[in-house]
Amino acid sequence: MALKKDDIVPVRQRKYLSKDFDGMRFQLLEYAKLYYPDRLRDFSEASLGGLFLDMAAYVGDNMSFYLDHQYSELNPETAVETNNIQRHLRTTGVPIVGSSPAVVPETIFIQVPAALQPNSNTLGPRTDCIPHVLPGSIFAADNGTEFILIEEVDFNDRRSDGSFVAQVKVGTKAPDGTPKTFIMARAGLCVSGKETTDTFNIGSTFVPFRQLTLGNGNVTDVVNVIDGFGNIYYEVNALTHDVVYRNVINTAKDNDLVPEALKVIPAPYRYKSDVDLGTRKTTLTFGGGSADSLEDDIIPDPSEFAITFPYSKTFSRIAVNPQQLLQTNTLGVAAANTSVSVTYRYGGGLNHNVPPGSIRNIVVLNIFFPGNPPAGFGAIVRNTMEVSNQIQAAGGEDAPSSDDLKALIPSIRNSQERIVTREDMLARIYTIPSNFGRVFRAAIRSNDNNPLATQLFIVSRSTDQKLITSPDTLKQNLIKYLNPYRMISDAIDVLDARVINLTLTFEVVVDPALNRSVVLQNVLTKLQTTFNIKNYHINQPIIVSEVRNAIFSIQGIISLDQVRFRNITGTVNNRTYSNDTFDVDSNIKQGILLAPEGGIFEIRYPEVDIVGRAI
Repeated sequence: MALKKDDIVPVRQRKYLSKDFDGMRFQLLEYAKLYYPDRLRDFSEASLGGLFLDMAAYVGDNMSFYLDHQYSELNPETAVETNNIQRHLRTTGVPIVGSSPAVVPETIFIQVPAALQPNSNTLGPRTDCIPHVLPGSIFAADNGTEFILIEEVDFNDRRSDGSFVAQVKVGTKAPDGTPKTFIMARAGLCVSGKETTDTFNIGSTFVPFRQLTLGNGNVTDVVNVIDGFGNIYYEVNALTHDVVYRNVINTAKDNDLVPEALKVIPAPYRYKSDVDLGTRKTTLTFGGGSADSLEDDIIPDPSEFAITFPYSKTFSRIAVNPQQLLQTNTLGVAAANTSVSVTYRYGGGLNHNVPPGSIRNIVVLNIFFPGNPPAGFGAIVRNTMEVSNQIQAAGGEDAPSSDDLKALIPSIRNSQERIVTREDMLARIYTIPSNFGRVFRAAIRSNDNNPLATQLFIVSRSTDQKLITSPDTLKQNLIKYLNPYRMISDAIDVLDARVINLTLTFEVVVDPALNRSVVLQNVLTKLQTTFNIKNYHINQPIIVSEVRNAIFSIQGIISLDQVRFRNITGTVNNRTYSNDTFDVDSNIKQGILLAPEGGIFEIRYPEVDIVGRAI
């Protein structure tokens, strides 16, 4: 069917380039003059036509502004509204925090009466008068900042040889010179801020995902959450996490290196915490299930989702939702018709970084005498107690601003809560809490026998800074710590790194104008620094030319005759070495001493294992 001339509707020209008031008014004026030339001609500011143009341009200008504003709010770098910034931070996983507390080891001094030590004729601190200073004790600095003791200080703690861990020295003496009292000193970790407890009364009506907001801002640590029935609530990053880690005292023989073991425990009673960016107050969100029955929170029985065979003998493909086997009904449980007590610490800031010697006032002292001394002796010891911080408190910081938190978004986006690359695994290994043991060096290699497995070599250090085999408790803690982050198809084999102990001998020719002993000592000092174990990693080779350059860098060296490494094992002159044997000569390739796979070189006693001769 052919179109007639009257069927063609003319298209009016519109422009969408203007975004401000003046531009929109100008385009509206041109539009009115073009399409309404006979109806309205006066568009001056005082006319009715001018009013229409101004109102339309004003509405368009507002809509354009808010459109640009809302678009900018979608980008965390350009967002300015507090609520939108808070959403961006939570979406990307940036923690919103308040001011940070300062941390400092506080040295506690006590004076204990002297007495004969058990099974000995020597005088020492009277055992039944030695106290435990309990966590919760409060000390104050000169500027009024309070510091809370967060760990128990046991003055009766002893080493394996029976000596006191605390420092002990003679206090007062009798006229004949025998000690009357002994001064004991030991440090305990303190954190700045105040500790309080908020109690919330929960009604009989159950509310899923109940939220409780703490009364004070800048909460630094939630110590515990307990309801009226005695149930302990555990903090999790998300309510879908149904287990938490708990530290327990390590009773194995390696407890001197690994004081605590890692234990995984179920957490049906759990909560997550969120901090409001505007008020910096913390809100606790509890689970969505009723505490009347914990059965609502268990994983469903897989047999309930079995596929029933149809009546016909043949059937096509059946859709299966695997998420049904993984979902729980409640994401944690919470009690009703009770009270919830939340104990927490709050406060912090730059002014909490007090100088050394300024924390010397005892505000609250929680002390316990396990030996039950006679009446009056405990009071004497308590009255002699003094405290002082030997170093400056550190870590106190004011609350980060919105801009400071937004700056963290790009780096947090690049991080991940799973182990995909070798760098991810090493980052997790080195950041395990120190009370569960410390890995000094770690290295990763592929398993030739299993493409889905990874071999992890680790090594630790003893208290005297020598390389040792990592304790078994540390390995168990490490496995539990890494397991939630690994991919489901990955396996991690934790192996001990081979410690190859070496000796180094060399001969140098010294400038006759200089003292040979002084020059040789300078060379030995330089090499001891070079071979400090902190400078070496697993699988790291030794470049012989770098050793030569270190020797030649000492003024007065004219010539270097030889540099030779040898392997040393077993016990030599009461010095204990690793039992790993290693053929040095056959592993030097083109001036490079190659380490065995999963091995690390160590000059264990540099002061005697590096021997030089000056001629």
